[in-house]
Amino acid sequence: MADEARALWSTVDRYVAETLGLRDKQLQEVLDASEQAGIRHGSIPPYLGRFLELLVRIGGAERVLEIGTLSGYSTIWMARALPPDGRLVTLEADPRYAELARQNIAGAGLTDSVEVVVGRALDTLSALVERGAAPFDMTFIDADKKNNDAYLELVLKLSRPGATIVADNVVRGGAVADPHGEDPRLDSGGLDGLRRFYKRLGDDPRVSATAIQTVDHKGHDGFALARVNDGRSY
Repeated sequence: MADEARALWSTVDRYVAETLGLRDKQLQEVLDASEQAGIRHGSIPPYLGRFLELLVRIGGAERVLEIGTLSGYSTIWMARALPPDGRLVTLEADPRYAELARQNIAGAGLTDSVEVVVGRALDTLSALVERGAAPFDMTFIDADKKNNDAYLELVLKLSRPGATIVADNVVRGGAVADPHGEDPRLDSGGLDGLRRFYKRLGDDPRVSATAIQTVDHKGHDGFALARVNDGRSY
């Protein structure tokens, strides 16, 4: 049954991508470059790329923050939706991935809109806070899961009221809800980090959040969607 379900999810993935025009030459070149670099199944699926693009457009975001660049696939989806004077800052710990992302971003003609910052996200986020960076309108979190709760705390300090926060891979095939669950794809502490992230989302009055389960060619997972509150009573 699991194999049949995954085959169906993959079929629907292809149908949605083809019918809604979610693939184009530039994006395919990014995926090809990723595979050549040994990055397989690391990029978000096309439907989530379009979702992020739509969030940028619907929210009128002018400043976007991304934690976890990898090859720049999700970066390009979001940067395409920015206004002419918009800015996207993306953080990547691995210099090799950062260089690949810069090449892909340049190939998409988005170099003037995107800044790739290399370093541990906890350090680079803290540096943004310390220097008083202008607040962001939207943040996409897609990095090591064990630090998601710490990322959220720093992102809240960098976000304007009403800003959108999206975090990917927060369901992990249901393992996040199982106290004894395991996910071999995660580093040690990954699931505990996600659980702390959920707790912070639920307990912190500065943010209102939900989580959406998804199925696709990678399997059963999901993303969190949150809004930074503006201080009003709800």
